[in-house]
Amino acid sequence: MATTDIIKRTHPVQRIPALPKTMRLRDVLGEGRAILELGTLPASLPALMSLSPRGDGQPVLTLPGLMASDSSMSIMRRFLRELGYSVHPWNLGRNMGPNAELRAGMMARLEEIEGRVGRRVSIIGWSLGGIYARELARRAPRLVRQVITLASPFAAGMRMDSRYVDEALAERLRTPPPVPCTAIYTRHDGVVPWQTCREDVHPHTENIEVPATHIGIGVNALALYAIADRLAQPEGKWQPFKKNGVKSLLYRERT
Repeated sequence: MATTDIIKRTHPVQRIPALPKTMRLRDVLGEGRAILELGTLPASLPALMSLSPRGDGQPVLTLPGLMASDSSMSIMRRFLRELGYSVHPWNLGRNMGPNAELRAGMMARLEEIEGRVGRRVSIIGWSLGGIYARELARRAPRLVRQVITLASPFAAGMRMDSRYVDEALAERLRTPPPVPCTAIYTRHDGVVPWQTCREDVHPHTENIEVPATHIGIGVNALALYAIADRLAQPEGKWQPFKKNGVKSLLYRERT
């Protein structure tokens, strides 16, 4: 079954309740815990590798956050390669924010990977990179298998050149592209309001909360496992993340 077959546009949309889009001071200061997340990952890797489902060789494209480069997601790419995925950096240097050249470069990269591998591409975007990932899938859904965002404030509607919220922009960005979308986020985010990183409820969207920092979510063991679990699904048979058994203790179910 094709991905588009499982997306029912007539299905009623459930909006996430409006919440104060503010960050707590303790979370802002707590971003320093990212060092601990990185430092504890080596000890977690053996168990993480043994528990994570293996990949099927599908292509995966990673998009870094604002002011970050491909190196920021190198650990994630290595982890996914070890699981059996064909993982690709964006090769566009440091992410300095959206512009026409960058948009063209990302689309060209997506088309190049899909054309070379011959399979639809899963895209993982961290923070601003997740907003890019969703927009790529919106523009070219035939090339994209699924989108996974990490602490990406796609519902904020804040332009790079303004302190004010653009409600029209927020509404457009909040609407998911027509492919399966997983938003991995943390309520301890000290960089962006976590409420803006959650998907509205659609038949093909989901939210997964992890105990992480914004800066460290890309090396957080629970986030990496969730990514591996999402990527391992057969194409066209997407189902929401199952938080059963031990996972119900590790991944909190909150609305």
